[in-house]
Amino acid sequence: MRIAYQYKLRPTKLQVTELDRWLSMLCAQYNYLLADRFNWYEQNRCAIDACSLLCHLPQLRDNPDYFSQKKTLPQLKKTHPWYSEIYSQVLQDVVKRVKVTFDRFLKGDRNGKRSGRPRFKPHSRYRTFTYPQIKDSCLDGNSINLPMFGKVKVILHRQIPDGFKIKTASVTKKADGYYITLSLEDQTVPEIKPDFKPNKITGIDLGLKDFLTTADGETVAIPQHYRQAQKRLKVIQKRVSRRTKGSNRRRKAIQQLGCQHQKVAARRKDFHFKTANYLLSKYDVVAHEDLNIKGLARTRLAKSVLDAGWSDFLLILTFKAEKAGLLVIPVSAYNTSQDCSNCGEKVPKKLHIRWHDCPNCGCSLDRDHNAAINIKNRAVGHSVLKAKSLLSDSRIVLEACTIDLYSDWCRRCHSS
Repeated sequence: MRIAYQYKLRPTKLQVTELDRWLSMLCAQYNYLLADRFNWYEQNRCAIDACSLLCHLPQLRDNPDYFSQKKTLPQLKKTHPWYSEIYSQVLQDVVKRVKVTFDRFLKGDRNGKRSGRPRFKPHSRYRTFTYPQIKDSCLDGNSINLPMFGKVKVILHRQIPDGFKIKTASVTKKADGYYITLSLEDQTVPEIKPDFKPNKITGIDLGLKDFLTTADGETVAIPQHYRQAQKRLKVIQKRVSRRTKGSNRRRKAIQQLGCQHQKVAARRKDFHFKTANYLLSKYDVVAHEDLNIKGLARTRLAKSVLDAGWSDFLLILTFKAEKAGLLVIPVSAYNTSQDCSNCGEKVPKKLHIRWHDCPNCGCSLDRDHNAAINIKNRAVGHSVLKAKSLLSDSRIVLEACTIDLYSDWCRRCHSS
């Protein structure tokens, strides 16, 4: 299992200048390699018998793939000697980034979904370089030793646990300085429990009135971090607009605006982690709706949906559950708010109606509470649960787990 620990760096002024120079050179190399791919794509993408005889036929050449572009790096260091100061594996990682970006444009990702045409990056948008391999002994007290760069002071706000192996290190430039992200490999992931108690299973309904409602009727208030910071962001944004483009005062105002946005993101992330820890400390199985969050982010509720950060929260919840040997299960979101949780009868209601009243069985409770119970019922309605956990880089599929609910329905399922 891979986890990431992020620490803030405290480089000197000379080291900051050197880090900026590295990023500038890597950005130029990234754009050059991407332009080489586009040049081949534009000249050789159609068959020769499909081209017009009146057009100019360029000289055909091989597709610049990952290996051919990687072989150009030694020649780059001869023609541009200053690139020899950059660690070789960092340069190779730039070639890999170009490959991944261009392959997603032509072929799509593992799900077949293609991304848009890659764009050339300005220096202000190329913010990260990666060491694909780094020694475990790189951390020495309150400093980290980066190959061919030197030792940089780091704030170790938490120690790396014993048994964890450092795999990669990424240096990122943010609004308030430089950070380093260490990718760690953990071999001590506990196995998923073979059975769960019925009182340790719950369903959660994500919403905008309350952040979530559990099947037990417990609610978590939505903090709305971005809306609370809008007044301050508006003042700083006006300050940026009044500054002359290209001036130092405008650059400082942009940095101040970036720091404010970073604070909002950090508060939201802290809230997500605390909420996920609370749920997993109380329940062993958490079921949630399989929502189309990208689709909701294009509606009139876009600002509220993005401010809530449902996607990030579900990713954090799934990751924390896997690390603890617990389960997070996505279920179908179809009619969870319309169906009665007591009798199953469909009770149509519009979005502004926040109370569920069933004329069939007399069930009366909050709309979100009713939906959370339906989500829980759908999760425990089968004796075998399959949970798919989508992590940022690993995408691990959890094994099927049998849940004994001590009910007559489950006994019939086991017997059959």
